[in-house]
Amino acid sequence: MNRRLALFAAALLSTAAGLAQAVEDPRATIDALEARLAKIGTPKLEGTDMARDKTVPAIYYGARKINNNYDVVDEIRKGTGATATIFVKEGDEFVRVSTNVLTPEGKRGVGTTLARAKAYDAVSKGQEFCGDVDVLGTPFAACYRPIKDAAGKVIGATYIGYKK
Repeated sequence: MNRRLALFAAALLSTAAGLAQAVEDPRATIDALEARLAKIGTPKLEGTDMARDKTVPAIYYGARKINNNYDVVDEIRKGTGATATIFVKEGDEFVRVSTNVLTPEGKRGVGTTLARAKAYDAVSKGQEFCGDVDVLGTPFAACYRPIKDAAGKVIGATYIGYKK
């Protein structure tokens, strides 16, 4: 009987470890973020909005404006512990318009831009990037994906990261 209990306990611990790993998988978490956004609607740009002190395009999923709306990114953090951001493309920059990433001062990083590095290069070309990055001075295991409108044009990017 004790052997059965020991095997059951070992299986339970193994499953828990596997779930913990899956929960901290940036690729799986960005899939979850994008699934939540897709349920809201198709991404599009319409008009402008403020991102801190910058005027940027307003990004919508369906009828829901994402700029300065933190429901989705905060749900991701609550469910997985990950940082999450939605960027809008403004000229050659990707500007944070919805994020749970905090600046060193403890404020949401809205209005800050995606650093010009590997992730920037990938999403600018319409490709995904997953790897280690520095986000506002902190190292993360992260994934970035381009957001494309109905015509396939890159209009923004999504991001998921786990602090290293």
